[in-house]
Amino acid sequence: MIETPRLILRQWLAKDYPHFAEMSTNPQVMAYFPKLLNPSESSAFIDRIKALIEQQGWGFWAVELKENHQFIGFVGLHSQPAQFSFSPCVEVGWRLNEPYWGKGYATEAANAVLAFAFDQLQLDKVVSFTTVENEKSQAVMRKLKMRKITEFQRPVLKPDHPLSWHVLYEISKKEFQSQN
Repeated sequence: MIETPRLILRQWLAKDYPHFAEMSTNPQVMAYFPKLLNPSESSAFIDRIKALIEQQGWGFWAVELKENHQFIGFVGLHSQPAQFSFSPCVEVGWRLNEPYWGKGYATEAANAVLAFAFDQLQLDKVVSFTTVENEKSQAVMRKLKMRKITEFQRPVLKPDHPLSWHVLYEISKKEFQSQN
């Protein structure tokens, strides 16, 4: 578990499933993903990331507000061993429900996750990526002091898919520690 002033990042609970399923059908939340998830796909996603957290002790953690324990989405780390030309790598990523956008929660949680990545996991660098059009996530990356490295085509999407082009950002342990 990771705590920030306003948030708790933790393992997924049964009560999170319906909230995440609702998020996964919201066209605004899923605008930069290839498709909306139906309830069974949403549950399968949680089951996979929950198992990874149990296995390795880290992953895409569920995020809740400290003040009322409301589930608001996920933030965490995910290993990308072979999918990309820049693999192997570990990415920091997030997906929050729409009512919680613009409040600094993604940046707050991702900053704590980066501290975990560099202090506990002793990683040398962490990457993040999103579609070229996703300005809000890129703004979070810049707030985290990550540097834009390149643009690339996502290998799992067809080259003509509207979401195929992505931007890659990264931050090194040294860069992170010098800023914090």
